[in-house]
Amino acid sequence: MIQPVEPAANPKTKSEASKFESVADILERDLDAVIRDWLSRVEKEADLTCIPLNFEERTGHLPQLLHAVIARLRLDDRTKAPISAAAAIHGDLRRKQGYTVAMAVEESRLLQVSVFSMLHKEVKRLDFSTLLPDVVTIADEVDARLKQQMLRFMAADAAKLAKSN
Repeated sequence: MIQPVEPAANPKTKSEASKFESVADILERDLDAVIRDWLSRVEKEADLTCIPLNFEERTGHLPQLLHAVIARLRLDDRTKAPISAAAAIHGDLRRKQGYTVAMAVEESRLLQVSVFSMLHKEVKRLDFSTLLPDVVTIADEVDARLKQQMLRFMAADAAKLAKSN
């Protein structure tokens, strides 16, 4: 039987409200688990594992990326997040490692799946009044970083084309 989410959506007392954690706090606490889950998902994708990388080469960018997501979740809603130089550098690295645009997009998609799966596991600890805005923020931040990676891919492609002409 499906249980209503009313108590989680509208806490009645201070003690009930204090048992909830923010998405940022849960993500920070479960950072390593998210990375392991992401790697597990990546390792099931032949399109990604066709490029042999060790643990650090494959996951080294994730702590910084996830810390940026956490920082963004803790920002005031009206504060615009800075453009990520680290994401652009990561785009350069992935391109040098032989990644395609589709591969970088797939890695990004799998990261969002891993984060949202972790949040689903922690659903009883989440304050539903902030959950959806936080999910939007996570998707926006991860996609903004993907955009920076893709801009580097395109710039490298344009430079290569110009050089060959």
